[in-house]
Amino acid sequence: MYGIPNAFVRALREPRSFLLAVLLALTAGLAACGGGGGNSDNSSGGSSNSGSSGDTSSLPAGPQQQPVAATAANTVAVTVNRGLTGNMPNIPTVSVTICVAGTGNCQTVNNIQVDTASFGLRVLASALGNFSGTLPTTTSNGATLAECTAFADGYTWGTVRSADVKVGGETASNIPIQVIGDLATSTVPTACSNIGPAQNSSQALGANGILGIGVAPWDCGAACTTSALASNYYACPNGTNCSNTTVALASQVANPVAHFPVDNNGVILQMPPISNNGQSSATGTLVFGIGTQSNNAMNASQRFATNQWGNLSGSYNGRSLDAFLDSGSNGIFFDDSSIAQCGGNLGTFYCPAKPLALGATLTDVNGNSGNVSFNVVSASALLNGGSNFALNDLAGQFGSSSSLDLGLPFFYGRYVYYGQDQAINGGTQTPYVAF
Repeated sequence: MYGIPNAFVRALREPRSFLLAVLLALTAGLAACGGGGGNSDNSSGGSSNSGSSGDTSSLPAGPQQQPVAATAANTVAVTVNRGLTGNMPNIPTVSVTICVAGTGNCQTVNNIQVDTASFGLRVLASALGNFSGTLPTTTSNGATLAECTAFADGYTWGTVRSADVKVGGETASNIPIQVIGDLATSTVPTACSNIGPAQNSSQALGANGILGIGVAPWDCGAACTTSALASNYYACPNGTNCSNTTVALASQVANPVAHFPVDNNGVILQMPPISNNGQSSATGTLVFGIGTQSNNAMNASQRFATNQWGNLSGSYNGRSLDAFLDSGSNGIFFDDSSIAQCGGNLGTFYCPAKPLALGATLTDVNGNSGNVSFNVVSASALLNGGSNFALNDLAGQFGSSSSLDLGLPFFYGRYVYYGQDQAINGGTQTPYVAF
């Protein structure tokens, strides 16, 4: 698709937040009808499965790992609540401080989404305000460098700028980031706008930016150093007339974790166990480094070697699938025609008549396999009239029918590890996920 290597497309184009328009419609219904989730009217999201049960007593107990306290320098608190738009469930966010490189001139931006299936920091120009103008732009042959980043629900467009990035007590010094929405809409290349809707505002994005902390150290890698890919990097003389360009690794939007001076070999996303009926909020911890400090030991029972973008193989109901673990997806997304979809305002979220306990198999790039389990509860019941925003049983069909996207619901009650690809820089560690 769009000239980008398939693995790169899969990593960046899977959903960060499913069907924003659906949830906006749900909120509108709640405002009009005054709540009362589980009913057949718009207060339950307009579901066509108004009889779907929210009784989760038959479900097996989920994982119960508790996050460590976010008090050490290599940690930062992760929050899930009603968020900036007030209608987006399962959006995990952190605070990130952005500085003019090598100075104390900094700005902290809250509500940055944690995304384990993309790579690099992308922050809205509107969230930075006038501060964005203090960050120097990156250039390509004297022209301003811009990027079109493809996601399943649209694209982000904006300049590449250099900055120091601070998360918790860790700092990635003088790395390229993307500032979203700082170029005129008239500059958006056709190859970019063809991807889908622009995600260049907090209302569209559901957050003030995206912190991509997946396994890759850069967001494109070697492919963009040799080929001017149609929907990736652009040279924009005077900020206009943008055309495809190659870009060296040093100028590509960089995963901050891989560029920390210490604790740079991976991350652990720790989300708390929550009720199978959902709850209004949840607070977890993002831990930097694996086996580098007393609070980040490797204690996973299953470990899977991935490709360079964090992808695996999988199987569900006898079908072979592409699989990945993605905190940036707010549901577990897979195709199963035997599960009733909600319809109405909830679209292709699942609304089974009874809660379901399901399983799948993951297979890594070395052929090693392991089983995973997850639950599916009616989205109509889970959302509870718009009062629940932390949901561990939310699922639906979205994106490719050949994908198994283990989104944020899979993370609750688990420590999920992402080992950085250090072999690409001459190290010995190859990328992996574990839990």
